[in-house]
Amino acid sequence: MVHRRFPVLLATLLTTALHSPSVATAQPARIALPTLDSAQLIRDLFALADDSMEGRRVGTRGGARARTYLLARLKQIGLQPLGDSVSAPFKSAGRGSTETNGTNLLAVVRGTREPDRYIVVSAHYDHVGVRNGQVYPGADDNASGTSSVLAIAAWLTAHPPAHSVIIALWDGEESGLLGARAFLAPPPVPLEKIIANVNLDMVGRNAKGELYVAGGAPQPSMQSLIDATVGVAPVKLIPGHDTGTGQDNWTNQSDQGAFQAKGIPWVYFGVEDHPDYHQPTDVPHRIEPGFFFRCATTVAEFVRRLDAAPPRRPTS
Repeated sequence: MVHRRFPVLLATLLTTALHSPSVATAQPARIALPTLDSAQLIRDLFALADDSMEGRRVGTRGGARARTYLLARLKQIGLQPLGDSVSAPFKSAGRGSTETNGTNLLAVVRGTREPDRYIVVSAHYDHVGVRNGQVYPGADDNASGTSSVLAIAAWLTAHPPAHSVIIALWDGEESGLLGARAFLAPPPVPLEKIIANVNLDMVGRNAKGELYVAGGAPQPSMQSLIDATVGVAPVKLIPGHDTGTGQDNWTNQSDQGAFQAKGIPWVYFGVEDHPDYHQPTDVPHRIEPGFFFRCATTVAEFVRRLDAAPPRRPTS
């Protein structure tokens, strides 16, 4: 069933949340943060997490439907393809060595001063599909990140960056970071021209109102940018989940891991797992709209700061 009344409900909740005292006091005074389209952010999330998308599993009809929607949105925003086409098909051996056909979506906002250097802003749009007849909508994982990237892309077109920004929507993350790995093997631009990857995966809800940013501890060159963003973020932004071993270290837990393996600086924004992670209950109306909007705004601010003062890549 298509839940058509929920976008209206969430738009109302979002308006209320954004004008509540708690939100107003969360934003530091006199800081002009990027202004994103909150209503479109919600519309995109609901569209991507609708049951008609059948969980957006890579290589499925639902994944193709999500891709059709995203292609239309990228065109509406006014983005140009990175290469000959926005669609970038790939074949890859996923988990279990089964060959997987996927399609990344790659667009670009051209830089005004250094157009031949690139920041990659990314999110995976695939999810886990249908299991035992149940649709797994993947509202937080990762319709939230994908919708945020669209909102950031729209803001960048109105506020052109100094460096080019690749807008990358990955396919096949749930099968082993397939889309991000395909992008880098080989990349459509020289590796040495990629400044950094900013990756979003699950930014739509958190009971504590906490958004984590990983990447600072293992990369001192990124730490100052992270610290500066923490100081102005309209959400509780916590550096972490980037040291130690196991699942608590997120370095390789999403698509930024493919960039880390190539020695490219990266930053990852996401929330800790919640009970609806990889469950059919990860539905749009459980997204926390005010928190979601503030997370997207926070990442946009980080991208702006990264563009203004990119870290120097180490030379061999």
